[in-house]
Amino acid sequence: MYSKEEKLSLLSDMIEFAKADKEIKEEEYNFIIVVASQLGVTEEEVGFLVRNNAEKRSLHPESQRILQFHRLVLLMNVDQEASQQEIQKIKEMGLQMGLRPEAIDTVLREMHKYPNKVIPPKELINIFTRFYN
Repeated sequence: MYSKEEKLSLLSDMIEFAKADKEIKEEEYNFIIVVASQLGVTEEEVGFLVRNNAEKRSLHPESQRILQFHRLVLLMNVDQEASQQEIQKIKEMGLQMGLRPEAIDTVLREMHKYPNKVIPPKELINIFTRFYN
């Protein structure tokens, strides 16, 4: 599904986001390691990305960008604290991915309705579909 470069870029984005509030918390790092494992990326490679960003790759199709945004939302909420820096950063990253601002804001508002602020994937798709039709 993803090339090695795309995988490293996805993880690099997640690491960049985790650093939004100046430090990567243990829960955030562990979540990144789980995602890396699912993508077939080693913990050593993640360690390298923490020290050096990977080259940015654009995700196509849009469904991959929505999936990456969902990963960022999960990462933001893994420690049950969403700082203002994280909220601002996730909005910036969503816009950089080409996602609609209305959809981003709706996701950030609706996440509070779910346990641990985890929006079910089906609801996430519904939100984005609403703003793209």
